[in-house]
Amino acid sequence: MAVRRKWRRRRKERSMSMSSSSTQLCASRMGIYEPFHQFSSWGNAFGSRLESSVSPIIKVDDCVDNKPEFIPSESMDHLESSQEMNKPINDKVQRRLAQNREAARKSRMRKKVYVQQLETSRLKLAQLEQELERTRQKGVYSSCVIDTGHLGFGGSVNPGIAAFETEYNHWVEEQQRQIIELRKALQLHITDIELQILVESSLKHYYNLFCMKQNAARADVFYLMSGVWRTSAERFFLWIGGFRPSELLNVLKAYLEPLNEQQRADIHNLQQSSRQAEDALSQGMEKLHQNLSHSIANDPLGSYISQMGDGMEKLEVLKSFISQPSDCYNFLEQADHLRQETLKRMSHILTTKQAAQGLLALGEYFHRLRVLSSLWSARPREPS
Repeated sequence: MAVRRKWRRRRKERSMSMSSSSTQLCASRMGIYEPFHQFSSWGNAFGSRLESSVSPIIKVDDCVDNKPEFIPSESMDHLESSQEMNKPINDKVQRRLAQNREAARKSRMRKKVYVQQLETSRLKLAQLEQELERTRQKGVYSSCVIDTGHLGFGGSVNPGIAAFETEYNHWVEEQQRQIIELRKALQLHITDIELQILVESSLKHYYNLFCMKQNAARADVFYLMSGVWRTSAERFFLWIGGFRPSELLNVLKAYLEPLNEQQRADIHNLQQSSRQAEDALSQGMEKLHQNLSHSIANDPLGSYISQMGDGMEKLEVLKSFISQPSDCYNFLEQADHLRQETLKRMSHILTTKQAAQGLLALGEYFHRLRVLSSLWSARPREPS
């Protein structure tokens, strides 16, 4: 009996130990952390008995759903690794944010450049539409008159005059840009060196116009002399294919103040010499005009009509008319030379700032004439 009681007591103690160990293991699987030495001590205490008894192990495995390998050490490892990776993760986030900001900045820059390109294309398209409209209007006007301007015999286009018209339109656009630059420069009070560069560029721009006119005159001098390449208000002040230097000096004097006594005297002398040269050229042009009129009027009308079909090159009037354009070309060249020399001498008389003010006033003067011509063309007309 004593042996049986001893055996029962030992069996009861073993059952209680197994139950306690199973409870601890289930609690650890539910998230309660227990140190590893508990499992090792439990294994040392019941190593031999655990091998011989199968049913308690099955109960423990049932509690943990047959997954004894998922021990709480995994949660511990995860927490430790998270703590160790906190700093590198923050650095990675900062780098990623910096990269996002840089990408956004580049995207904004590309968008800005794209918008600027669209705006430039829109302006170019508007300019092309304006040129097309002007060409269409000229075509309508040319169909209503006998003289087709730059059209030659049989309605063929004179390439020299067509090229001049295109170049002159670009010249006017460039002059508008230079006017804006001069106005900004005078408002911002830039240095004399920078202002001198703008003055020289503006003078060179006018010199380029005289060269363009010289090339176009070789193609058709009467086209240049008639002034059809200018607006109607500009043609009203036309003198031998351009402006009178003495008249423009009167216009610019009000914008050049204050002037010292020496400058006043130099401008007065320049104005007098310009008037004398203008009078001489005007007298020569008047004499040329009279000679042309006399040669045309003295040709017998019957002879003119009878010989038209045989070839107009045999007419004396046509021979005289063909020989005269060289004189017209010389007068136009001398008039442009006078205009160029007047501008050059004025730039020497004035200071850099005064020269910039004068060129600004000159550009705005021609711009106002063009605007006046546009308003005149768009005026409301009474019904006929």
